[in-house]
Amino acid sequence: MYDKYQSPLSERYASKEMQYIFSPDKKFKTWRKLWIALAETEYELGLDSVTKEQIEELKAHADDINFDVAKAREKEVRHDVMSHVYAYGVQCPNAKGIIHLGATSCYVGDNTDIIIMTEALKLVRSKLINVIAELSAFAMKYKDLPTLAFTHFQPAQPTTVGKRATLWLHDLMLDLEDLEYVISTMKLLGSKGTTGTQASFLELFNGDHETIRKIDGKKMGFDACYPVSGQTYSRKIDSRVLNVLSGIAQSAHKFSNDIRLLQHLKEIEEPFEKHQIGSSAMAYKRNPMRSERIASLADYVMSDAMNPAFVASTQWFERTLDDSANKRLSVPEGFLAIDGILDLYLNVVDGLVVYPKVIEAHLMRELPFMATENIMMDAVKAGGDRQELHERIRQHSMAAGRVVKEEGKENDLLERIAADSAFGMTMEQLQAIMKPENFVGRSPEQTVEFITEYVQPVLDENKDILGMKAEINV
Repeated sequence: MYDKYQSPLSERYASKEMQYIFSPDKKFKTWRKLWIALAETEYELGLDSVTKEQIEELKAHADDINFDVAKAREKEVRHDVMSHVYAYGVQCPNAKGIIHLGATSCYVGDNTDIIIMTEALKLVRSKLINVIAELSAFAMKYKDLPTLAFTHFQPAQPTTVGKRATLWLHDLMLDLEDLEYVISTMKLLGSKGTTGTQASFLELFNGDHETIRKIDGKKMGFDACYPVSGQTYSRKIDSRVLNVLSGIAQSAHKFSNDIRLLQHLKEIEEPFEKHQIGSSAMAYKRNPMRSERIASLADYVMSDAMNPAFVASTQWFERTLDDSANKRLSVPEGFLAIDGILDLYLNVVDGLVVYPKVIEAHLMRELPFMATENIMMDAVKAGGDRQELHERIRQHSMAAGRVVKEEGKENDLLERIAADSAFGMTMEQLQAIMKPENFVGRSPEQTVEFITEYVQPVLDENKDILGMKAEINV
């Protein structure tokens, strides 16, 4: 176990559910289901060489795969599909002559890839919706809590903690739209033959085109097959799928960046377990390791999306095999990585810790600067000169800024304005203006409107899959 490489995606990050979807057991059981479906279709369409007894024999051994026989055979013939055709035939001697009849390797290989990717996309969808549910609850809980907003990571006009969370949510809702579109367009390759012309089936069915048109994907749970293809389905399908995963990774990375910065500010922290160690040297540290792991895995998923792009763009004519080894790596590992990301995302949001007092302290240190426009307007209404007051505020703000930055003292802008007769305002009047909720605009309302009008309908439609909890291995 410890003397050969093991993928961290399996050992550390991905769930058991996603790992099984891309397991050999799932793959080769799907191959056998496809061979059964092919034989059933050929029998139902009147092919005399396929009998009901042969189909029953195939069904009897659909799940008890003799991996050892297939593995030994592949060493000899160097062909994975024919090795499993042989192994299935060993178990089904009466049916061995009709296994894979009329098909090429891509019948099982490509159709299985589509089936597996579709199932994996649906698991991603379930997890993504659960993240959206947790994040929407967080947004509603903190919709009224004022906090500093940042542009260029410099203090800017206040928002609320909940409104900021809607920005993360909006990205995920866009991802969900893309994901659902891709799921809705997934189709099987079908039974197209060696170059996509179905010539072998035309021979089997004595040139009956209408009979061949009845071969579809319904037995495997799909409404349709791609209308045309070479030997394989277009490799742009893989690119489209991994681009959706990349989009989710981009959104998760953005979220993790913000959480890491907020944890640095001590305003919000990701969950930190009782016995968790933040640093081997600095025992006091509480590093945002979950958010950092999200970022790290997201980097991988985003870069992984380049693999099917290269593969799709470099295929030759009706088929070339330089896609195979790449697909075996890029597609499963992209899914395992995004699965780990979504589990981490769900775990972090579920355990986020908010520190309102720290948030308030940071906000109140900067609020006098942001309140200057309101102060100026009130002073003008009391008879002041707008241009003169603007210049005085500029000078007072620069002076107060120097006190904060160079002397490390508290912001004394309000004291400076109160002492300036041009404004004609007392300290009490100025303090009355300093209510954070007066400076957040429509943040609370925007949060409620976004959640109730855009997010909640999605959650209501999918209430049967809500309630997931993420288990983090390490």
